[in-house]
Amino acid sequence: MNVFRILGDLSHLLAMILLLGKIWTSKSCKGISGKSQILFALVFTTRYLDLFSNFISVYNTVMKVVFLLCAYVTVYMIYGKFRKTFDIENDTFRLEFLLVPVIGLSFLENYSFTPLEILWTFSIYLESVAILPQLFMISKTGEAETITTHYLFFLGLYRALYLANWIRRYQTENFYDQIAVVSGVVQTIFYCDFFYLYVTKVLKGKKLSLPMPI
Repeated sequence: MNVFRILGDLSHLLAMILLLGKIWTSKSCKGISGKSQILFALVFTTRYLDLFSNFISVYNTVMKVVFLLCAYVTVYMIYGKFRKTFDIENDTFRLEFLLVPVIGLSFLENYSFTPLEILWTFSIYLESVAILPQLFMISKTGEAETITTHYLFFLGLYRALYLANWIRRYQTENFYDQIAVVSGVVQTIFYCDFFYLYVTKVLKGKKLSLPMPI
């Protein structure tokens, strides 16, 4: 554990709490991609299958449980409690375009050809692209609510901090996880344009708007 790992986890947790708070207080899922939230729930499910068989620390276990709960509560709110407010017409990203190559890559590039290891690898690869339906939805609608942009910012910040965590671990422990690092870099790249718009527009009180996808 180092400061970058802790800050990354807190940033990730804050992003999920902001999203849940937005849905609960507004009683609406407007502007939120249910497909991205399904992918994130799938990420946590396949990554934390060792929850009851591989104890690392109380902190690790608590964070796993909290992330799982937040992910599934969010999916429930979108497709259950507040489903009438869900913008299904604009949440049209085809998940098979992500799932098929991710599944294939998980079988081809992993550390050990065992069920748990393949599923862990799948979760790492999937997390790197899980935000794409949300970004596509923002592009399609042309704008995003302020709370949604804050959620995306802290989600991207979490990944950037985790990259710093990997660098720090390599310096202090000579530990390097190629799959996690490469996937993290890919995921961070997806947020680069958003970070720029967030700093130049949202923090100055302007509404974030993105061009329609080609």
